[in-house]
Amino acid sequence: MLNRMHERLPRMLADLEDLIRCESPSGDPAAVAHSADLLAALGSRVLGVAPERLPHGALRWRFGDGPARVLILGHHDTVWPIGSLETHPFRHEGGVLRGPGCFDMKAGLVQALHAVAELPDRSGVTILVTGDEELGSPGSRGLIEAEAAGCAAALVLEASADGGALKTERKGVSLYRVRAEGRAAHAGLEPEKGINASVELAHQILAVRALADDQAGTTVVPTRMISGTTTNTVPAAGDFAVDVRIRTLDEQQRVDAAMHRLEPALPGARLIIEGGPNRPPLEKHEALYEQAVAAARRLGLPPPGQAAVGGASDGNFTAGVGTPTLDGLGAVGGGAHADDEHVIVAELPGRTALLATLTADLLTPLPRPARAAYPGW
Repeated sequence: MLNRMHERLPRMLADLEDLIRCESPSGDPAAVAHSADLLAALGSRVLGVAPERLPHGALRWRFGDGPARVLILGHHDTVWPIGSLETHPFRHEGGVLRGPGCFDMKAGLVQALHAVAELPDRSGVTILVTGDEELGSPGSRGLIEAEAAGCAAALVLEASADGGALKTERKGVSLYRVRAEGRAAHAGLEPEKGINASVELAHQILAVRALADDQAGTTVVPTRMISGTTTNTVPAAGDFAVDVRIRTLDEQQRVDAAMHRLEPALPGARLIIEGGPNRPPLEKHEALYEQAVAAARRLGLPPPGQAAVGGASDGNFTAGVGTPTLDGLGAVGGGAHADDEHVIVAELPGRTALLATLTADLLTPLPRPARAAYPGW
């Protein structure tokens, strides 16, 4: 398998260059549609079959007539605006490939297509590529969850962690808006007749911050705040946003319950709490990670490391429906969303071979254990 991927490398690099040169910022529907067209044509050539075209720039390849066992998941949208190729041109020099979206995650898409192309039997594999991940997957979340439900595993082609480590854990995300309503009054003449929304928000910011738990890895961070109208008026209303990152579903539920139990500190003030869990946590599935390690060893590759990361991906959604999920199977490199975004070319054959081997292993049902001797059997 590894030798075949080395043979495929020139074609993979050409495919990757085509994808990178097709700019696909999430917020530009025309650009995402054009990228989907290109990816559909590229995938049709590599896999020998055209994908289904779905809303929000999504593409789906399903193989076999039976139930899906392995979901291979990626996205073709990027954070880079149209025109980024002028300032961050495609380059392949010294074994390093650069260009907007190369690491996050167009290289992963090329890996997915070429890995599945090498499978002797693709029955039970679904490749799903979405077009709105960088926006939080507002249009494709339901599709992702439906495709993942019941699968033996979801393999996410997001870029690797440092050094090629697989992402075995991702924090879940909850988002809130805390709004305080008070009463306006002249700040100089009769401030006592007002109910100061800014002061109320100050109390609530401290209460919210206290919900964090460093030991559990739970962060609860008040972020953007707006309050008041003029400098000489007691603020009648204001609000602040809250970003929550958690490792376990229990912690997500604890913080959510506490947020919705917040009470006003000032007499006469009113609180409105909006929001809640946005993405569930991706909790580690030890057996799936060990299966990837075993596959790497059989290929003669160094066993991949593992990492817990704070950022979210569509893997949070697949894990949230109970599907064992392994993330970060994509390219080795760095600089996601940054000026130094890059891919290490020499790592592409091994990563693609690992994906193909792991997928084939997951398609093979585990043998039933032999029954132990027991009187009456």
